[in-house]
Amino acid sequence: MKKIMILALGAITAAAVLAVPATSKKTGAKAGAGKAAAKAAVEEDDEDGDVTRGKVAKIIIDAPPALGRTTRLPAPSIPGSSNITRAFLKTREWIVIETKYSTFIPLHKQLIFEWHVMLDAMKATEKASAQACRDGKLPQYSYFNTSVTYQNIPQGGHAASVCLHPSFLERYGEPCVVGLVIKDDKGKTYYCNCWAEGSEKRIQSLRWKGTDGQMNPDDGFWNDQKVMGDKAIERRQGLADRSKTIWALVNPNDYEYVAQ
Repeated sequence: MKKIMILALGAITAAAVLAVPATSKKTGAKAGAGKAAAKAAVEEDDEDGDVTRGKVAKIIIDAPPALGRTTRLPAPSIPGSSNITRAFLKTREWIVIETKYSTFIPLHKQLIFEWHVMLDAMKATEKASAQACRDGKLPQYSYFNTSVTYQNIPQGGHAASVCLHPSFLERYGEPCVVGLVIKDDKGKTYYCNCWAEGSEKRIQSLRWKGTDGQMNPDDGFWNDQKVMGDKAIERRQGLADRSKTIWALVNPNDYEYVAQ
């Protein structure tokens, strides 16, 4: 690869030195070919022609997921009159976890977002849950995970999000730890990180690796048996991609198509 780039740059330099006004078009063509070769050296093609390797094949997290109270949102309402009356009069809040990210190649055919979320029952909106934790009747932490596959992601800024129904906030509490892994369909990891709130940083139990604050997916708390084997943690289901909830109607153009 380095040899290709050196040869390409040498071709461009030679074309510039030997340039003659009468043959400017020919020289321009050589320079253009040299630049194309240099670009090809940076952006390596997959076997199927999809550019997913090289220095530009990266993903940057522009806004990391929020934690705690900032994830709590009342469901969006649809204006207008209706003869359907409300059955539940108390205002309820969803847990909405979102990240914003940028891609730098023309197209990613697929990106897989793996979410790992821990809730703290001591911060549940129903006081009975906190009391049940103190009495040892309810594990303090609830672990949720899900995978969301986006297709045909163009270059630019995007958003990804998962949600939990209000009943989980009421019973099991607010998010205190969030882990995120971003891969492609071939298993290449583009991004992996974990965020924890306050004293819950002990749950991370990470050995940091990589650059830009990223970590090795194998070091995530979800793969740490000392953490996940704790009796204070219980695995649960219910974490859903936003496209399967009422939140799909909010800023839909920020989110790419989800493979079913």
